[in-house]
Order: sequence, then structure tokens, then C-alpha cells
Amino acid sequence: MSKIDPTARVEDGAVIGEGTEIGPYCMIGPNAVIGTNCKLIGQVTVIGHTSIGDGCVISPFAVLGGAPQDLSYKGEPTKLEIGSGCTIREGATMNVGTIKGGGLTRVGNDGYFMNNSHVGHDCMVGNNVIFATSATLGGHCEIGDAVYIGGLSAVHQFTRIGPQVMVGGLSGVRDDVIPFGLINGQYAVLEGLNIIGMKRRKFTKQRLATVRAFYQRLFHGPGMFAERLEAVQSLAGADPAIAEILGFIGKGKRPLCLPAIAK
Repeated sequence: MSKIDPTARVEDGAVIGEGTEIGPYCMIGPNAVIGTNCKLIGQVTVIGHTSIGDGCVISPFAVLGGAPQDLSYKGEPTKLEIGSGCTIREGATMNVGTIKGGGLTRVGNDGYFMNNSHVGHDCMVGNNVIFATSATLGGHCEIGDAVYIGGLSAVHQFTRIGPQVMVGGLSGVRDDVIPFGLINGQYAVLEGLNIIGMKRRKFTKQRLATVRAFYQRLFHGPGMFAERLEAVQSLAGADPAIAEILGFIGKGKRPLCLPAIAK
């Protein structure tokens, strides 16, 4: 059975899963659904139409399901969905969506959100991400699986970050970032591929060499970027990672994050 501290306020209508612990002075709203075996350590606020998956651990002063920080929001019953196995540390915030943005903010499984990190309204965040201290997403961002966002970094609204990207600390991310990219800087630029992350995910030496050669040709070859992009389309079959990068670029609406010398 669930364990609810007598100082916590759990409003009628809230659903608390089996084995979940609600610690001192938590506030759980009437439309909250919290899965099994979660632990809300204390002074956690879960409001709005918010669902939290099984096995999440949430630290004090996190606020989940707060209203979007968007002037268009008029109190509509939009949603926040958080997957299973997430760790959400002190002071982290995640907002529900807006009607104009589709009405849903979604966070995947097994994420680690450090203190004071923020997921804005209508964001779509993948699995196994790590947001370091005060990493911040503006509204409508799309973040792929296994992305690391460094401390005090901010991602502009509507920006896409592909899977397995590493964002350095103190970075301002204004442009879409290709899968497997490594970006850094006050106004972030593409510094290469996230080779360490790729090795951790079992890329062989041959795969790394193939993707690196593609990257060099696309971003550092002769001619205009648009010409180079057209020339490498035939390489999509050489490796799934190359196909993923090309597919990501083809779907973009915002500018693409490029190396400083390629801009």
C-alpha cells in the first residue's frame, strides 16, 4: 500500500500507486496520477493534469504540472506526462502544455533532472536524458534519447536536439542539433561528434570511422553547405547513424547548428 505522511495534502481525485511514498508537506492536486513505487521525498508539488510513471524519485521543492509560462494559456486542462524511472532533483520544474502547442508536455523514461532544471510547455523529451543543474528548455522543444544538457545551458523555444547529443555547460542553443552532435559555446556551435557517447553505445571502430568521414565531408568539405548536403545524400545507406542525421536535417524548420568555420 502507499505511504502518505500526515502533513501531506492529497486532494480528492488524485491517484496514488501501490508502494508509493508521499513525504512531508507534499501537495498533490486532484488531477494527479502517480504510479507505483515512487518516492516523493518531501515538499513536492504535483498539480495540473499530471501523470508520473512508476519508480520515480522526486526531491523537495520540485513543481510538476505548473501552468505554462505562456501568455496564451487561459487555464485549459492541458497535460504533463512523465515516464517511469525518472529522478527529479530539488527545485526542478516541468509545465503542462498549451492548446496551441498540442496540449501535452511529455518526458520519457529514466531521465535524470538535476536541481533547478526546467522543461517548458509542449516539449517532447526522450528517454535516458540528463539535464544538469539549471539546464532549461523553452517551449515546444524536441529532445531525443540519451541527450546530455550541461549546467546553466538554455535551449531556445521550438529547437530540436537529436538523439545522443552532448551540450556543453553555459551554452545557448538557438539552432537544431544533429543526432550524435557535440555542441558548445555561449551561442552554441557544432564542435564535432559525441564520440565518447557513441563508444558507450557500442559503436565499432569501423562505424565510427564511417560516420566521421561523412561528418567531415558534410561540414568541412569544399563548396557551400547546401551543395555538400546534396552530395552526401547517397551515403544514407552506409550506416544507420548517417541515415538518421540526414533524416533529421531534412525535417528541420529552424536553422541548423553548424561549426563556426562552416557558417
